[in-house]
Amino acid sequence: MSPRPTRLVAVAAARLAEAGVPSPRADAELLLAHVLDVDRGRLVLADDATGDQEAAYGALVARRAAREPLQHILGHADFGTLRLAVGPGVFVPRPETELLAAWAASVARPGARIVDLCAGSGALGLYLAATVPGARVALVERDPRALEYLRRNAPSTVTVLAADVRDPALPGLIGDELGGADLVVSNPPYVPDGAPLDAEAAADPHDALFSGPDGLDLLRDLAPLAARLLASGGHVGMEHDDANGAGAAELLRRAGFAAVTEHRDLAGRPRYVTGRMDA
Repeated sequence: MSPRPTRLVAVAAARLAEAGVPSPRADAELLLAHVLDVDRGRLVLADDATGDQEAAYGALVARRAAREPLQHILGHADFGTLRLAVGPGVFVPRPETELLAAWAASVARPGARIVDLCAGSGALGLYLAATVPGARVALVERDPRALEYLRRNAPSTVTVLAADVRDPALPGLIGDELGGADLVVSNPPYVPDGAPLDAEAAADPHDALFSGPDGLDLLRDLAPLAARLLASGGHVGMEHDDANGAGAAELLRRAGFAAVTEHRDLAGRPRYVTGRMDA
């Protein structure tokens, strides 16, 4: 007799919980929905699994129990309404970053010129391209492996720039593409060197995570870069380590930004800072 999906999920969730997976039930359901090619919410209505499907599911559950990131197994990560291709070699976007994306969408006017620095899979910039009417978006990423995913995710209506944010020529490249910027966003590397990571985060590329002893090395370059790119009245929003809210805010102030604000995530942790270029 073929196993019911609910029974498969129960067994898999117990295995994942024993392995220390943070969200065992949800992950077990998402993996089975992937194998059965149904929406997660329709698992209770799905047909019994075939023998081949049960075997395929068992193999995926074993990978997740070994703490391979769920998004690597599925081949995608959901971000807002977007489904982004991800895998080894690119940072997996986190739900917390959707708060920065929502803030950015709230301040962007129709037709805004938007730059996403350290774009990775493109989560922030592509969310804004899909949300802000008439937005012109440039995505900046230097890592060749991350660029492969970025180019898969990006529609032809946005610009992908294979460039280092520390390259002095970058403002000119962006100027050639957009003529300037009204909004700059970034979820850059910001973890302090040597900080402990959970198993899933450790699967992200090292260069996409760490940024010097205090986690602010790259932000020290990004703040003045954003100031140089932005037109008067433009906005900047950057994510940071939860120990660096005040430090990131001070970097924006030093770069000349006004109305600098520290923002917290839903758990109350410092998450991102924003500012406005008034000069």
